[in-house]
Amino acid sequence: MHLETLGLYCDVVRQRSFSRGAEQRHVSQSAASQAVQQLENLLGVELIDRSKRPFAVTPEGQAFYESARTLLEQWEKAKTGVAAVKARVGGTVRVAAIYSVGLHDVSRPMQQFMSLYPAARVELECLHPHKVVEAVTNGDVDLGIMSYPPADRSLTVVPLRVEPMAVVCHPNHRFARRRLVMPADLNGERFIAFDRALPIRKAIDRALRQHGTRANIVMEFDNIETIKQAIIIAAGVSILPRHTVQKEAGIRTLTAVTFGVPDLARPVGIIYRRQKPLTPTASRFVEMLKEASAAPAQVAAGER
Repeated sequence: MHLETLGLYCDVVRQRSFSRGAEQRHVSQSAASQAVQQLENLLGVELIDRSKRPFAVTPEGQAFYESARTLLEQWEKAKTGVAAVKARVGGTVRVAAIYSVGLHDVSRPMQQFMSLYPAARVELECLHPHKVVEAVTNGDVDLGIMSYPPADRSLTVVPLRVEPMAVVCHPNHRFARRRLVMPADLNGERFIAFDRALPIRKAIDRALRQHGTRANIVMEFDNIETIKQAIIIAAGVSILPRHTVQKEAGIRTLTAVTFGVPDLARPVGIIYRRQKPLTPTASRFVEMLKEASAAPAQVAAGER
């Protein structure tokens, strides 16, 4: 049922005339009569008694009119609210993000945001994790987006998602034929690790240590993109957020295999200064990022 049909019905009842109601909506009298007939067929009741001149609204028709009018008023109120938000969403939102999140997850919502709010602009800078925190703390940016957001009293953290980790290998590696890789399988395996100072390295090391696993670390890098390139040339395997290798897995330059430690996952969140309230523009961008992060999770849940 279209809102336009409800509006046409309300105009007909309010004017007590099919012709005048149709005129209000710039349609023919025949179209107005057919619209009311469709409503009656849908509801299974007579809304208007056409045997009388002028017609009479039935008790069911009057009840439906009151409900439809309330619904239309709420719709107009909702449109007004959205228009008010859109009118005040303007200016620049400065964002610092870690490389993997900035490259994979921020660009599309950023473009959609600026398309929806032409008066707004989002400036994105990709930085190392500690630089993201520093930029937010110093007030150089409005928002930071990173993995393992720090517990700091001066910062507010908005959780975005938790990303499952996977063992990532070359498609010709023996792991690529498996559905599951256990920690013990990594013993002695040529392993490409994150730099020791990164939180994600500490989380992976802790998980391997808890399972008594000693991988053979042959390379260490400070970002996911470089690790992926090393795996592509068959330099070794690694443990990465599955989310970050979807493209490569799709074109079969990399293979992501479920890791047998299900509680090993990378949390991703937004940070901003607690003492500096977000502008309406920054708040709306945060909401859009949350919506974008929720969509893949809903799709994944549906696939399970």
